[in-house]
Amino acid sequence: MNLLRSPIELGHLDEQIERCTEQIEQSVKMVQGKLEDDSNITASIPSLSVSCGVASNNSNSSESPIGPTITTCVYLHNKTAIMMEIEDTPTATVELICQAIINCDELGLNKHVASQVFTLWMISPLLELQLKRNQKPYEIRQTWRSLVEHYSHASYNRQERDEPKLMFQRNIFYPLSSEDKIKDAKILELLYEEAKNNIINGRYPCEVAHYIMLGGVQAHIELGPYNPQVHSTHYFREEQHKFLPMHVRKSATWTWLPISYKNSPEVRLLEHYKRVPSSATNRKLMKKYLEFCWTLPFYGSAFFEGQVEQPIRSLTSLITYHDTPVLVAINSTSVYVIDDIECTVLLGLRYEDLSWEYARPSKEDDPNCLPCLFLQFMIVENGARVSKILQVFSRQAGLMDALIAQFVNRIKQKSSDDVDKASSEHYSSSENDTHTSLTYPSSAPSLTSLANKLGRLTLATFDENGHCIGQMGSWSYNY
Repeated sequence: MNLLRSPIELGHLDEQIERCTEQIEQSVKMVQGKLEDDSNITASIPSLSVSCGVASNNSNSSESPIGPTITTCVYLHNKTAIMMEIEDTPTATVELICQAIINCDELGLNKHVASQVFTLWMISPLLELQLKRNQKPYEIRQTWRSLVEHYSHASYNRQERDEPKLMFQRNIFYPLSSEDKIKDAKILELLYEEAKNNIINGRYPCEVAHYIMLGGVQAHIELGPYNPQVHSTHYFREEQHKFLPMHVRKSATWTWLPISYKNSPEVRLLEHYKRVPSSATNRKLMKKYLEFCWTLPFYGSAFFEGQVEQPIRSLTSLITYHDTPVLVAINSTSVYVIDDIECTVLLGLRYEDLSWEYARPSKEDDPNCLPCLFLQFMIVENGARVSKILQVFSRQAGLMDALIAQFVNRIKQKSSDDVDKASSEHYSSSENDTHTSLTYPSSAPSLTSLANKLGRLTLATFDENGHCIGQMGSWSYNY
């Protein structure tokens, strides 16, 4: 079985937004509300005030009214909130708002580099979207309830309470090869804060020892040099949630005990904190922190919620059966399926090693019937090359499909541009090779791309002729 995948244009989200916007425009003449200001949060976050004017879309007509000026709050990962007074807020684009932020003298960003590195995201606990340069955040905010309903797995009550924030953060399309050449201290600080957030939230799986090491570096950046009068084991015992992801920290059921064992997270964290030279500057430490994160294959990913089936291996597992919640991390080179509870990589594949397909739910009127993303890859099993297929169920599968397609298109375009420099004969050969490698794996994936836990996944198996030779879970019923 071969899931030949033709690249598609990124259009799912735009179509959904347009439909939602039309519904709102029919029922509302002019919305006087404003972007959620998170007043209970901004009270403790430093804020900057930025004013900028936006020319009306109908500026050629002197009689065209200018829309309302609405205070807009944009958050940065360094705990800064930028309060912006934007003229004609409903028509302000992502590009204009980003430019106003970059031009803010208080931030001190290198304008040319920052405009390439950062963009606007709209983020909530239920949905995270990187916005396009020509999109209007105000309109997307007004359609947020419909977007969450369409793309979120959450209950109705959680969807009703969901409130998004505008975040100024890394553009997922910014190449890592350019990022590691950045010298601007302010930009590196924002990238560090974003990477730190992903580490602490368990989105970047790595060894426990690495988490402890990174926590020690972070502690020196935030607390300064080690002070034995303040920075005790007890201190880090109480504050470890600021430096370590949940799965690394000590179990909450034992926090009432007034002792720490030798290898407890707080003891190891304190030891690594002590090892950081007191003379080390924050700039140097942030760069070292980032240099480690840059080595992680899922660095710079967009994250999507999903679930995969667990293999049923016994009667007990059949009784206690439930799907495993996962995060699907997608960046410019790879797709990773991460156990969201244990913070473990279940599957990681480079685009050269996979094929993929998006499938709509078989019963679209059934809320429990989810769309899915099929991921196909080749391995050697019992001496024979076979194809494995994983099914990821998610309401966000359409977004994953569109993003993968966009990254694959970029790879193909880059390959095409490179081949243009060669002879026409070489061009023809290379183009065919590129297409093959991105649609059906031509060789077994390398160990680095398949350091996976396939035994924890429900997979279908096909031979090289496309015959199904093994089914598990729902595959047993559907094939």
